[in-house]
Order: sequence, then structure tokens, then C-alpha cells
Amino acid sequence: MPTARPRHMITETDDITAALDAAARRWPESADNRAELIRRLICEHLPGEQTARMQRLVARRDSIRAGAGSLPGLWPENWRDELRAEWPE
Repeated sequence: MPTARPRHMITETDDITAALDAAARRWPESADNRAELIRRLICEHLPGEQTARMQRLVARRDSIRAGAGSLPGLWPENWRDELRAEWPE
């Protein structure tokens, strides 16, 4: 089918064959269409990846919040003013 979108070609290695065979058992209506099985496997993975990315983001934010304010006295009260005074106008 003609398309302006990029196409991708993969070799069906033993691992890919096993994954596609498992996908065919999961989605028997697409068992005879390996390309459709690949598409379904890829699209199924997306929500899990987004969840994992969100969990990493939450963990990073929690770490930042846990460390916030833990080093009092490290910078003088007027550190911003001192820093800005070093810049030319």
C-alpha cells in the first residue's frame, strides 16, 4: 500500500519468531498477519513505557524535594545579589 510514512523492515530471528507466535496465540484474529502482530506488540508496549517514565519522573521529583533545604547556611542570604553584581550591565 502506498504511503509517505517511513517503513521498517526487520529480520524474523528466533526471538522475534517466538514473540510473534505468542502474539498470534494472544490475538488469533491477526495470527495470519505478522505485520499486524508486530504493530500490536509495539502499541501494547507504549502505555507501560509511559508508566515507567512517569514513575522515574515522580521518583526524581521526590528525591529533589527530599534534599531541598537540607544544606542551610551553604549560601549566604544575599547570594543572588552578589552573583548579579558580578555581571556587567
